[in-house]
Amino acid sequence: MKKAIFLISLFALLTPLFAQPVAVPWWLSFEQGRQLFRSGDYGSALMLFEDSRRDRRAMYEQMERDFIHLLSQREARRIGDSLDKIEQLSRDNLYKAATAALDELYYRIPKSTFDNSAKAALAAFDKLKDYPEAEYWIGEIYRIEGELPLALSQYRKAYAMVSGRPAFPSEDPQLSMTLQYRIASIHDTRQEYTEMIKIYESIINNLDSLWINSSKAIATRSNNASQNTSIPYEQAFASFEKSAMTKTLTEHGINRFLELYRYNNNAVEKAHRNLGYYYAVRGRPSAEPHLMFSFLIQNTIIMEEIKRRQYDFAFTTQKEARGENQIRSLAELSEIANKNPLLVAYMEEAEYYKTAYYLSTSLYRNGKTSVARSIWEFLAVVPQAGEWQSRAANQLRNPHFEPIVEMPN
Repeated sequence: MKKAIFLISLFALLTPLFAQPVAVPWWLSFEQGRQLFRSGDYGSALMLFEDSRRDRRAMYEQMERDFIHLLSQREARRIGDSLDKIEQLSRDNLYKAATAALDELYYRIPKSTFDNSAKAALAAFDKLKDYPEAEYWIGEIYRIEGELPLALSQYRKAYAMVSGRPAFPSEDPQLSMTLQYRIASIHDTRQEYTEMIKIYESIINNLDSLWINSSKAIATRSNNASQNTSIPYEQAFASFEKSAMTKTLTEHGINRFLELYRYNNNAVEKAHRNLGYYYAVRGRPSAEPHLMFSFLIQNTIIMEEIKRRQYDFAFTTQKEARGENQIRSLAELSEIANKNPLLVAYMEEAEYYKTAYYLSTSLYRNGKTSVARSIWEFLAVVPQAGEWQSRAANQLRNPHFEPIVEMPN
């Protein structure tokens, strides 16, 4: 009996030793937070994202101190700035903490980027303390809960961390662009249109070489109208390509346009689309080129996906020698796309029919009535177009300008 009591008492004393909570790695807290976010448990997700952010910073601060301790050793000071020799010193003399810090650093950032500089490696630890992905997801929680000022602050904080530097291999390479779209969306919701336009134009100027080179060519011609100044090749080519695209669309119609041109630049599609909407509902001519680019990108993505499944797929307006998988109209393309769940989801996300409708109204307002009517005819026979089917049918019965809604900006 006494022996049993002794064992129970001993177990009670030892239990706290074995019940200590195990520290959760920052990356695991982050993944758990995303899982809870997707399940709708935003409060718990927020705590995990904040834990992840704090723990990551603490870990890299400690590693930074460990590396500084190594660099402060007499042998290291004699070596100088050679990262290779510093690393060898650390491994040979069993500076375990500093060696582990360097291994973690190389895992996150390729060693080759430091140009064999110990100072550059030390500076990199400071960059790794930031956790822009956690800041972004905290912003997502605020956005969903309607706290737009807090969400905007988080997005800006995260964007400041990633802008102006290449993404680390372990980071989402699209995070910078995602943050810009989120910030622009909040400005749109708050009717801060000047700020919204600046961000969409920044995305286009950074990622759409065809658009920006064409614009540069126009500016070069305007600034040197009285001089015989040559235009750089890339600008001249982009200007010719954009002009040819516009001419084909307006003079030969939407089907010929889609037969001749492809442009897969999905990174800027949404920026063109939203700028097109903004200008279209205000009756501005600049809506047309933005919506033309957006609709071309959308259809390029759709046709490339279809071709991936049907190698002999082709979009052609030529009537002769048509194969089984050759189509010649936007209506036929839509019919095929609507049989593919993946493409149906993409068309909903990209607002495919809405884009087509606003492209048609901007063309109509700019005097291109024939091609506008052809797009209305397409929309009017596609039930999946929903609201845009009925609006297109109404335009066919009674063509008219959309009401202009000019908002302050």
